[in-house]
Amino acid sequence: MVSQMAPDTDIRDNLEKVKARIAAAAAEAGRSAAAVTLVAIAKSHPAAAIRQALEAGHRVFGENRVQEAEAKWPALKAKYPDLQLHLVGGLQRNKVKRAVALFDAIETIDNPRLARAVAAEIACSGRRPSCFVQVNTGDEPQKGGVKPADADAFIAGCRDDIGLAIAGLMCVPPLADEPAPHFALLREIAKRNGVECLSMGMSGDFETAIRFGATHVRVGTAIFGERPAMPADRG
Repeated sequence: MVSQMAPDTDIRDNLEKVKARIAAAAAEAGRSAAAVTLVAIAKSHPAAAIRQALEAGHRVFGENRVQEAEAKWPALKAKYPDLQLHLVGGLQRNKVKRAVALFDAIETIDNPRLARAVAAEIACSGRRPSCFVQVNTGDEPQKGGVKPADADAFIAGCRDDIGLAIAGLMCVPPLADEPAPHFALLREIAKRNGVECLSMGMSGDFETAIRFGATHVRVGTAIFGERPAMPADRG
């Protein structure tokens, strides 16, 4: 099941509004809007809605599931070779080969076995998606991500033992929490580990995330509208 597609003008207008809010938040934080990448989260939305965003000039998108992405994105990538696709949902090891082949960034590296599988596939395939470590800043047992206390060792292990370059960190704060402390925590982990990119902030809190240094904000609902609940899936 997919959500109903908004009219073309809605998606175009929504993109413009979100980008204006990003620019305003960046200016307020003394940053350049160009330093913040908008990742338009397209999960459960049809290819027709995504094409509207592409026709409006947007080129960076995110998906939660490998299988869903495989059904939509190869044809779109063929038509728009400059688009970038991020995997922002959990990834199972048995889908690593498919994920590396399709995605330009994998934001949910969160355990050594997955990191080794991704590194091995990168070496084998020659494709080099940017890799982010997901940090479970709220230490929620039902959520993926490395515990904050383990993040430094995990990042070092990826780099030094596994040979996986880490481009950034990602987090999803608990719904009931004020997000600012979680964004501050992710920023501090990144700073002490020399990690440049921070993927944090969604439709309801991306302006706060920009204030704390987000380089990537993941926005779906504010662009494409509401989507139906989907069953849990690790990629």
